[in-house]
Amino acid sequence: MITRVGIDVRVSTWSWLGIGIGCLALAELGAAPLAARGEEPRRAGATGGLDAIADAIDRARALAARIRVIEDADPIRLDGLLAELEPLDTRRRELLSESSADPKAIDELGIRVAAVKRRIAFANPRLDFDQLLFIKRHDSVGVYHMCDQYYGCNARPGGGLYALRDPFGPEPRLVNLLENATVRNGRLKGQKLDTGSFLSPELSFDGKTILFAYSEAKAWEKYQGKEAYDWKPEYSFHIFRCNADGSELTQLTDGDWNDFDPCFLPNGRIAFVSERRGGFLRCGRHCPVYTLHSMEPDGSDIVQLSYHETHEWHPSVTNDGMLVYTRWDYVDRDTNIAHHIWTCYPDGRDPRSFHGNYPDRRESRPWMEMAIRAIPGSHKFVASTGAHHGHEFGSLVLIDPHAVDDNASSQLTRITPETPFPEAEGGKASVREHQAYGTPWPLSEDDYLCVYDPKIERRAVYWIDRFGNRERIHGDAEIPCVSPIPLRARPRPPVIADQTMQTARARSSAVEPPSATIAVLNIYDSDFDWPEGTRIDALRVIQVLPKTTAPPNEPRIGVATQTNARAVLGTVPVESDGSAYFEAPAGKELYFQAIDSEGMAVQSMRSGTYAHPGEKLTCQGCHEPKQRSPVRPSIAPLALRRAPSVIAPEAEGSNPFSYVRLVQPVLDRHCVACHTERKAIDLSGSITPTHGWTQSYLALAEKYGFYFHVTNGSIHMGVHGGSRTIPGKFGARGSTLIEYLDERHHGVRLAPEERHRLTLWLDCNSEFFGSYENTDAQSRGQIVRPTLD
Repeated sequence: MITRVGIDVRVSTWSWLGIGIGCLALAELGAAPLAARGEEPRRAGATGGLDAIADAIDRARALAARIRVIEDADPIRLDGLLAELEPLDTRRRELLSESSADPKAIDELGIRVAAVKRRIAFANPRLDFDQLLFIKRHDSVGVYHMCDQYYGCNARPGGGLYALRDPFGPEPRLVNLLENATVRNGRLKGQKLDTGSFLSPELSFDGKTILFAYSEAKAWEKYQGKEAYDWKPEYSFHIFRCNADGSELTQLTDGDWNDFDPCFLPNGRIAFVSERRGGFLRCGRHCPVYTLHSMEPDGSDIVQLSYHETHEWHPSVTNDGMLVYTRWDYVDRDTNIAHHIWTCYPDGRDPRSFHGNYPDRRESRPWMEMAIRAIPGSHKFVASTGAHHGHEFGSLVLIDPHAVDDNASSQLTRITPETPFPEAEGGKASVREHQAYGTPWPLSEDDYLCVYDPKIERRAVYWIDRFGNRERIHGDAEIPCVSPIPLRARPRPPVIADQTMQTARARSSAVEPPSATIAVLNIYDSDFDWPEGTRIDALRVIQVLPKTTAPPNEPRIGVATQTNARAVLGTVPVESDGSAYFEAPAGKELYFQAIDSEGMAVQSMRSGTYAHPGEKLTCQGCHEPKQRSPVRPSIAPLALRRAPSVIAPEAEGSNPFSYVRLVQPVLDRHCVACHTERKAIDLSGSITPTHGWTQSYLALAEKYGFYFHVTNGSIHMGVHGGSRTIPGKFGARGSTLIEYLDERHHGVRLAPEERHRLTLWLDCNSEFFGSYENTDAQSRGQIVRPTLD
């Protein structure tokens, strides 16, 4: 069905003139302010409207000047439109000279000026496409949260997949692309997709194929529009494919889990976000984790691209063929500070963050960057600054990875400065009122498609520029519009060859089961100062375990709130030149600690990485400067002149991790009897009702241990918070317990292996449990291995 969508210009002058957006942009564009023309700005009554019209005329002229220098601009067309402004400006001056100008005449003049300005905007050669793809969808129900918004059980039915034809002409035509389409295969074969909810459309590079996610939204009916948190195939989102005209509608994925955010890769595969890995977030409700996966174009050969332990969003392809996406990263730190831009290769290897992951103050930058896309012809990205306790919408920013990150906003430029960053600026109470913009599609560093609604009710499709101009393209009075995409071909980024052995094609050519290796060229190459005299002898390899139980702190892993369960896989040697080279388990999220000659950690990651089967991951250093080209060694690092090291296991009780097996035996041998005799603190292994912890753990962990809290606001908790580890001032070296582990404390004499058990525990956040399951058995010292790793 084709619906004609006429543009009603008989609206308030104020809405058409775009008052209040990008006020600083006028000076940047050289637009003459009122005072420069000998006119006094007057903002009251009718003359206030005339001042706004004068601003709009200045904007229109400046916009025409900007467009004129764009390749393929039509100067004759622009000259004609500028000529239309002259009599309107003359009329404005006449009204300004009148002692009592007619408000109706002012409003009529404002509408005419706005109409010319709109035609100037649409003369932009970057708007040279004749169809615009987008979806309509209601906001989800359920908890207002960055994770919950994409669970199909919270989806509200309504909307569809649409194309707006001749979007910049006098009579745009709206087409429901799936109106006559039925599903060709799978569980929904023969059915129309006309009663559910749509999400995350994507267009192939040749402009011929559309991907999108769809939920039947049956939970809405069963639970009468209330939050459900129930997972069934008829509730969850699944990925579909169709031609650009809506034909050949094909279902690609199905199951209880949600699959969404599809993204065409240059090699023909499809990246997407899925809950298939399993696990839950650590700080909320029943919130299954979703991470990056990929599949063949027909939905076969689904593989994991990411082994991260919590959520990821919105993959897209950079101009150089990499994947860019949003990752929530909170290993041993504040839950609300790091959901920003990450990149990896299309096969998932080498995930990296170059911006946003380690703020000094969480109020100094957006809490979240969503819907990230590379800008054509630029090294920069555009993003929507969402909120942790909100949805993907907010203010729009440019991200410049070439700028030095000051751990605040040095890499950001605000595109919509009139809209604050939700939650980061104004707190949680202001989130909804600041979620005005979203789903940006960059046309250049200056021009964007996006959705916008200052009332946060029915977002419409807009063109905006970063100089404060904004024009509405299409909206619906009943349902929001989301995710505008020019329905045309665009350049295909280069294909980067796979270097992992995950896909069916790669596995079929493997001679033997593939392993992974990790190399560090020089651990001392860092953007921080190591403690004077530091010599690193080893790297400790620790696995971060996905949470397999839904509620937060159930179980309470240790004294630190909402912390990770982990397993110490062991250590590998670091050579005298700072290099390391070792075999790594594939498909496990890992973090590393730099260990000195005493076996204690000097530095520790508060993030995670992973290796894929067959991957050869290389790191330059330990937090090396990201804006600097890698230092090319004049000779091969020592570690790379030999075979990769095999990880040497740590003390018994470290994998799986268990305080009862790692620490308690040392206390039993050296401490319990004396403490009992002297009636000192109870260091026995008696199990208490408090989380199933032992008496000794209750006595030692909080007061004498070292730990980072993992909760909303823990960045402000001093030694238990922060964003990055302070070298030499955490773990055993930051613990007061270290003072009691030698003869100074009543002649205590620990064997080196016994002392190492205690310092290892302190380096590992002073945890108690090593798995999320069967904590009663863990409290008794039984080996309990994680069911998901």
